[in-house]
Amino acid sequence: MTEKNDDLDAETERLINEAIGGMTPHELLIKTSLAEAANVEARQAAIKKNRERAMKLLAEIDKTLG
Repeated sequence: MTEKNDDLDAETERLINEAIGGMTPHELLIKTSLAEAANVEARQAAIKKNRERAMKLLAEIDKTLG
């Protein structure tokens, strides 16, 4: 039973290493953190763009009503 567990552990470790591209856990954490920060910046840019569009739309509505 121990040999089977060892084989499973080795296979699990191989799959994990393959999934993280040979990076250390620390490197993976840094990469993930940087990607998350970039995503925050992209969301903030999208919010700003949507706000500008909304303001233009409100201005157009105000012109037609007023």
